[in-house]
Amino acid sequence: MSSPYYELCAAVAQVVREVAAQVIMPRYLHVLREHKADGSIFTEVDIAAQRELAVRLHMLRPRPVLGEEETGEDEQHRLWDEGGEGLWCVDPIDGTTNFVAGLPFFAVSVAYFVERRAVIGVVYNPATREMFSAARGGGSHMNGLKLPLRPPAQNLADCVAGVDFKRIPKKLGDDLATRPPYYSQRNFGCSTLEWAYAAAGRLDLLLHGGQKLWDYAAGRLILEEAGGRLCTLKHDDFDADNLWKRSVIAANDPRLFAAWRDWIRANCRTPP
Repeated sequence: MSSPYYELCAAVAQVVREVAAQVIMPRYLHVLREHKADGSIFTEVDIAAQRELAVRLHMLRPRPVLGEEETGEDEQHRLWDEGGEGLWCVDPIDGTTNFVAGLPFFAVSVAYFVERRAVIGVVYNPATREMFSAARGGGSHMNGLKLPLRPPAQNLADCVAGVDFKRIPKKLGDDLATRPPYYSQRNFGCSTLEWAYAAAGRLDLLLHGGQKLWDYAAGRLILEEAGGRLCTLKHDDFDADNLWKRSVIAANDPRLFAAWRDWIRANCRTPP
């Protein structure tokens, strides 16, 4: 790998493995869920894992840590605004419902930003021990294997799509349900893993109506470094949309991406 961030990326991956092994997995299947003010769920493990990640990542690079847990929106916005020289973005457990239920589709996600651009992305599923990582300019890998792991589908009709129906416009959801342009659809309840699966070629397409920064920060880089393309429902430039709630249209192949984007926009008459 030629990326100047390769060594830091490897160190971050090791930190994530250790925190997952020491803090998260010993509590797997032994924790109860709680509810935040906005109705989303969390567990004591989310809090403990974020605190431990913050300490260890700060030792690698003494920069602020923006996390999903324990930080209000005002503080998250302040950290982003002041983090141009370096900023960690952490989701300690993405897919908390899966984690609590014992479904092995959850992940730890860490991204490192420099000048508000992700230069490192790590997504780790401790249940399967699959580590997806990317350092800007150095490609994407899973446990040392270069991504994607398989060739892309030949056309849209052969694709497997990762679609979150909950947040997309009703008209678009109805069209996808009744006359989908793809072969099959999946939703794993873990956005960070779905980005990684698209980069790996397990999913060909992605569609989501609104992700938080920590949902896409690491996975977006992993997909791009694997050769994928992305935009939002409103903008061809992914970064032109709302940083804090960003829709996603993505594919692991430029040709498939163009066909997927055009189909969605042709059937998305109601603004998101």
